[in-house]
Amino acid sequence: MERTDLRDGAWLELARGWLDAVEASALDAALVRDVTWEQRHIVLFGKRMLQPRLIAWAGELPYRYSGQTLEPRPWPDAARTILARVNRAAGAAFNHVLINRYRDGNDSMGYHADAEPELGPDPPVATLSLGASRRFLLRRHEKRSGEAPLELWLEHGSLLVMGGTCQRFYRHAIPRDVSSGVQQRISLTFRQLLAAPGQVARATVR
Repeated sequence: MERTDLRDGAWLELARGWLDAVEASALDAALVRDVTWEQRHIVLFGKRMLQPRLIAWAGELPYRYSGQTLEPRPWPDAARTILARVNRAAGAAFNHVLINRYRDGNDSMGYHADAEPELGPDPPVATLSLGASRRFLLRRHEKRSGEAPLELWLEHGSLLVMGGTCQRFYRHAIPRDVSSGVQQRISLTFRQLLAAPGQVARATVR
């Protein structure tokens, strides 16, 4: 893996070609075919809006973010088969996956951190990318830090792991790409939920 050490104990590891093209394409096709896709409303800055992408998910515990709660849902076969391999690669014990489907370059993900209390302090997060390459941006939480965002291209079959204090001090995003011909991308974001929402006290001030 390519490792990038950041400030204050945060780090990223990126494995390009973690899945070869054939296996990645087969997983992509299975997810499109087999999972239930939804476009849900979220609450951002006090406003209710549709997410600019489709989502699916799996896990035995509910997961709450941006004003919505994802109820427990069984693992689709395609995602279950890859979970153990992701856990080994990341040295983690992930038990939940959020699957984002970016239909084209107009779909996006705004700056955010995976810092919900039920993830515990400084949680590791892993993202497996399928389909079109998209830009991943990472910046310090402080809006006036003066640092330019770190930019990575997440390619078909790549695995990105965010670790250390990354979720405490940094925010990440997948911006819109208005260039012509941007195709679909699917990302599987793996997390470890320690408890249901409201059952874990926030362990650190973020």
